[in-house]
Amino acid sequence: MRKFLWASLAVVGLVAGAGALWEPLAATGYEAPTRTYDAEIVRDEFGVPHINGKTDADTAYGLAYAHAEDDFSTIEDVVAMTRGRYGALAGSDGAKVDYVMHLLGARETAEKHYMELSPEVRAMCEAYAAGLNHYASKHPGEVRLSKLFPVTGKDIVTGFVLRAPFFYGLDGTIAALTEGKPQPKDSAAPMTPIGRDPDLNGSNAFAIAPKRMADSKTWLISNSHQPYEGQVAWYEAVVHSAEGLDMAGALFPGSPFVLLGHNRNLGWTNTVNRPDLTDVYKLVMNKAGDKYRYDGKWLPLTTTRVWLPVKMGPFALPVPQTVYRSIHGPVIKNDKGYFAIRYAGIDSVKAVEQYYRNTKATNWDEWSKSMSIGGVPATNFIYADKTGRVAYIYNALFPDRKPGYDYTKLLPGDTSADMWEGPVGFDRYPKIVDPASGFVMNANNTPFLAAGPGSEMKPADYSPYLGIELGMTNRGLRAAELLAADTSITPEELLAIKMDMTYSKQSWVGAWMASFAALDLKDAPELAKAQKLLASWDWTSDNKGSADAFAERIIRFGARPHWRGDTMPDARSTLQEAVTEFTDRFGRIDPPLADIQRLRRGNVDLAMLGGTDALRATTAWDPDQADGKMRVKHGDSFIMLVRWDKAGNVLSESIQPYGAATTRPDSPHYTDQMKLFVAGKYKPVYFEWADAVKHAKRRYRP
Repeated sequence: MRKFLWASLAVVGLVAGAGALWEPLAATGYEAPTRTYDAEIVRDEFGVPHINGKTDADTAYGLAYAHAEDDFSTIEDVVAMTRGRYGALAGSDGAKVDYVMHLLGARETAEKHYMELSPEVRAMCEAYAAGLNHYASKHPGEVRLSKLFPVTGKDIVTGFVLRAPFFYGLDGTIAALTEGKPQPKDSAAPMTPIGRDPDLNGSNAFAIAPKRMADSKTWLISNSHQPYEGQVAWYEAVVHSAEGLDMAGALFPGSPFVLLGHNRNLGWTNTVNRPDLTDVYKLVMNKAGDKYRYDGKWLPLTTTRVWLPVKMGPFALPVPQTVYRSIHGPVIKNDKGYFAIRYAGIDSVKAVEQYYRNTKATNWDEWSKSMSIGGVPATNFIYADKTGRVAYIYNALFPDRKPGYDYTKLLPGDTSADMWEGPVGFDRYPKIVDPASGFVMNANNTPFLAAGPGSEMKPADYSPYLGIELGMTNRGLRAAELLAADTSITPEELLAIKMDMTYSKQSWVGAWMASFAALDLKDAPELAKAQKLLASWDWTSDNKGSADAFAERIIRFGARPHWRGDTMPDARSTLQEAVTEFTDRFGRIDPPLADIQRLRRGNVDLAMLGGTDALRATTAWDPDQADGKMRVKHGDSFIMLVRWDKAGNVLSESIQPYGAATTRPDSPHYTDQMKLFVAGKYKPVYFEWADAVKHAKRRYRP
C-alpha cells in the first residue's frame, strides 16, 4: 500500500486573499446528532485497545475515542482535509490537499450519496464521529482548529472518498497536469500511471492452505508497507460487539472499523496493485473558454470558486482558486489547454459499505458478496478462512472501456465514444480461489505470478482494456521461488520467507548490478574500488557482508525508474554519485549496513536490517539525520500472523514498528514494540474479549 504524493500546485492569489475574512470566521460549522453510546475499552500490556459494545456503533464510538487518545493530532488533520481546511493547519502543502478535495468534489459526493449507505454503516460513521467529538470536548487544549468540531458522519465518509483514489496513483495524474504535462501516462510503460514513488509503495501478503503447511493449519500473513507516521500509518485495534462485529487488525486514522485483519472465521490483507484506472481527455473549448464540445454540442464548463485556507504565521487566510468540471469529471487547466480526468471510484461512497461488510462476513460466500459491491477502487486482496480456503483477488474498479481507443494515451474529449459509465462486474476481476498449489501471494507484482506453476492465471484470458500490470518485483519473484520450492512448509520456514533479505539474480536487480560490473573503470581507480566492492556483494541485506550498505544504496537509485518503467540511469554516473555520497556521509564506501540503517524514535535507536525490494522491506530512508545515518521511515509496518487449526480455532500475533501511542512521546507505548520489530519477533493478539480482560493493564469507559 502507499502514502499521498500531492500535486505540485502553486498557491496563488495571496494578495487577494489577504483582504478576505480570517479563515476561522469564514469556516462553516456543522451540527452533529446527539446520541448515547456505551463502549468499554481494555488496554493490554502493549497499549493496544480492545473495544467492546452492545452494538457495532458502540465499537466505532469506542474506537474513535481510543484512537484519539493515541493520535488525536493526525485524526484532526484527516478531519480538516474533509472540510477543505487542512491548509489552515499545514500551510501551502495543506492547501494542495484542499484543492484536490474540491477538484474531486469529495464532499459533494459524500453528501449526495450518504443516504444510499446502509443504516448500519451510517450508524458506524456517526458513532465514530461522536467518539471524536467526545474526546475533543474533554481535551479542548488539543484542538488546533476552531469550528472543526463537532464532526459528522458525512465527514468520515468524505475522508474515504478523498483518499481512496490515491492508492492507485490518481495523485500522479493530477501532479502531471498541474505541472503542465498533458499526457500523464508514461508511453514507455503502457498501462502504468506515473507519479508513483517506489519509496512509498509496497506490501507483501501470503495465504497458505493446510495441505501446503507442515502443521496442517491455514496461514495468513499480512505484511503491509505503509509510512510509519502520518495519515496513512496503521493503527492496531480489536473490536467486539453483541451484533457480531468481532475483528482484529489495523486501520487508518479516520476509519470507524478495521480495514484489514481477521475475525473468527476469515481474514484478509492487501497489497498495492497498479492497473490503469485513470483516463485523461483533451477538451475542445470555445474562444470564451466557458464551453466545450461534446458529440457536436457545446456544453457549459462548470466553474466553481473555492477558497483555500493557508496558514501564514499565526493566521490562516483564504486564497481563491477556480475548480472546473465537465461531463467526464474534474478538469485541470494549464498552459496547454483543458484536461478532464475520469477515474475509478468517481462519485462513489461504496468503499465504506464494502469495508464494513467485509468485517461482518462469516464465510467465503458472504465475503465475496461484499467484494462484489464494487467500492474499493484498487488493491489486491489476499484471503484465508478456517475451512482452509485461500484466495487472491486482483481487485480494481476497472473502467468498462469501449474498443477503438488507446487508453494509455491522451483521449479526445469531444466524443462519447471513448467515455465509460462504470466499472466491470466482479465476475470479470482476475482471481484465484483454492489453487492446486495450496498457496497465493503478492508483493506488488503482476497478478500472473501469484500461485506457482500450474495454478497461475493466463494474461490472454483478460481484456487488455483492464490495464493489468505485468511488472515484477524482487519480492514477488523471491516469494514465488521460495513458496513453490517447498511442498511442506513449516511455520519457521514460512516466517523465514517473510523475513527473507535476498535479492534474486533473476530479478531486475540482477540486470541492474550487471550494468556496473560491465563498466570499464581503468581511468577511475576510486570507482574501480567501488565496482570491486559491488562484485563481492553476497546479494543480501542482512549485514553479513561488507558490501551490503553500498549495494543497497545502488539498488535505491534503480528502484524508482524500474517501478515506473523508465530508462535506467547511467551506471557510471550512478556509481560516482553513490561513492561521493558515502564518502561525504560516512568517510568510507563500505560501512556496515546495521551502522547506517536505523529505526529511530525518541531515545530509541536500533539497527534495522532489510532492503528496498527485499521481503524484509526497508523501502524508504530519511537521510536528514544529524549524524548522517539513514532513518527508516517506511517499509514493513503492521505485520499480522493469523492461523486456523483443524477445529477452526483462530490464533494471531502482530507487531508494529513503534507502538500503539502514535503521537504521544510521554506514553510507554510510544516505542515499546521497536526491539521486537527489528528482531523479527511478534507479540500476541488477545482476540477474545475474555483474554483481553485477563491481560488488561487499564479498563475504562470513555
